[in-house]
Amino acid sequence: QSPPEQPGDKPTDPGEVQRKEVCRWPCRCPLVPACTPGVSLVKDGCGCCKVCAKQAGEPCNEADVCDPHKGLYCDYSGDEPRYETGVCAYLVAVGCELNGVYYANGQTFQPNQLYKCLCVSGTIGCTPVFTPRLAGSPCARVPGRKKSGQSICGLGQHKQLQSTNYRLMSAYRSLPLVLKKKCLIQATPWTPCSRTCGIGISSRVTNDNRKCEMKKEKRLCLIQPCLTNMLKKIKIPKGKTCQSTFQPPTAEKLVFSGCSTTQRYKLTFCGVCLDKRCCIPNKSRMITVQFECPNEGFFKWKMMWITSCVCQRICSAPGDMFSQLKLL
Repeated sequence: QSPPEQPGDKPTDPGEVQRKEVCRWPCRCPLVPACTPGVSLVKDGCGCCKVCAKQAGEPCNEADVCDPHKGLYCDYSGDEPRYETGVCAYLVAVGCELNGVYYANGQTFQPNQLYKCLCVSGTIGCTPVFTPRLAGSPCARVPGRKKSGQSICGLGQHKQLQSTNYRLMSAYRSLPLVLKKKCLIQATPWTPCSRTCGIGISSRVTNDNRKCEMKKEKRLCLIQPCLTNMLKKIKIPKGKTCQSTFQPPTAEKLVFSGCSTTQRYKLTFCGVCLDKRCCIPNKSRMITVQFECPNEGFFKWKMMWITSCVCQRICSAPGDMFSQLKLL
């Protein structure tokens, strides 16, 4: 016979499933972990400690949260009826396009030997690949022992060195740092112009603003006019195959999104080559141009003003985010 029910006792529902409590208060946190590149350091689901977020396919629960910066959530559907432990999965979202190739949401890919990338809801994020650096290691060259340049390490030692002795390369090459009103100014290089002819857009990320916050900045760019007749009239010096820059005969207004500039400009354009080389901006400065729209008022844009160009054999498509990368 069961004991009589005491006042204040909560009756137990036979169909109720008890879930394991994973959070404990007050919080007791271990040392902040060092997450591998590409894994977010976040606060756990209990609101207590910093943890490395769980990745796609890994188990998760109320405390072990999935990586929110990769569009992951904890899918508890396989743990019915407790819904206590789940698996990290991607939210249904749009994919990404890079250089004409479509990638599904959550898909990892390596478009370049230096970086591995991930598509998350139409946005591409990349982390550097570890590059083995064996030069200067204990295994490199011992005079008189073996032939010059021949390693004396065994296979196991080589693997150990490759896993521990690497150089981590930054995803962006920063411009020279400048201290401005207690803000260390940083900026990524401008991306290539989105169009090879006509007005395009290039962008960068910089904290050169009042709040010293990293923000995306855009500017207009005009490398060449789309008028083929003008390009055909460019005179290439005798004995050379390229004319790096040229200017139109007269100053003209610029047209962008159906609006035209209030002033006329005589721009410097990058030239053409008789061989397979292409000419790209080498030096430039920033100006501000004002556009006037019919019956819609005015707006201003920053614009790249080309001062010189260089002709080279490395020609990449506009928007190729990996065109400027080199092995260090």
